[in-house]
Amino acid sequence: TSLPRTLTPGRLLAAQGFELQQPQKKVAVAVGEMLTLNCTTSGFAAPGPVRWLKGLGSGNKTVYDQRGDSLPRVTRALVGSDTDFTIHIRNFEPNDVGTYYCVKFTKESNGKEEMFRHGSGTEVSVRETALVPGVVAAAVVLCFLLLGLFVALCMYRRKRQGRAGSPCPAGTVAMGSFSSVPLQCCAGTPGTPSEVLDRESSHLPSQQSSKEGNDIHYADLQPLPPAPRRSRSSGTAPTEYASLRVAAK
Repeated sequence: TSLPRTLTPGRLLAAQGFELQQPQKKVAVAVGEMLTLNCTTSGFAAPGPVRWLKGLGSGNKTVYDQRGDSLPRVTRALVGSDTDFTIHIRNFEPNDVGTYYCVKFTKESNGKEEMFRHGSGTEVSVRETALVPGVVAAAVVLCFLLLGLFVALCMYRRKRQGRAGSPCPAGTVAMGSFSSVPLQCCAGTPGTPSEVLDRESSHLPSQQSSKEGNDIHYADLQPLPPAPRRSRSSGTAPTEYASLRVAAK
């Protein structure tokens, strides 16, 4: 606090009962938020306004004046109060950084105003805004959804490419008592050698294959159980003929 250099006895008595409280030492505010500066007074003092100054000395700047000379973004918390001079500064900007003082002025006999009392000052700085937890959670969920969509798209494209590379599905055909012979592709399909069927069917001892047009025939000769001698002549081996015909696509 500070006192003027010359005080009359009456003013000195009044100054002894006057108090000014500016409790905030440091305040951090995010850009765009509202800055609140607290200041209260008690007791009696000589007539004179209460002002908020940014800085002290010759380079100070008046932020709020009780007589109405204030910045556009500054408002009183309790309009008309003679003891509470708390102010709000809307839409905080980086240029608002500095030290603010609540000051009581008195009017001297010569008409000049003198600084009577001032607070210890409130140092205002910019606070870095942190991400809200809800926003972080939403971002994580969105990332997982995009990742799942990307994986599903890759699997779909791979499945379509696999179908395009294999126009004829692979299959197997059973040949009597022999093992199944896989059919790699249909007969007459462009780009598939027909020797595949001939090579695989050549391993079967009693198998005959013939290709007619776009059809495939398989013949399997199997011995039948011995029949009564009266119905079969000696030296004759009965056979059974089975044919499988597959139409080429």
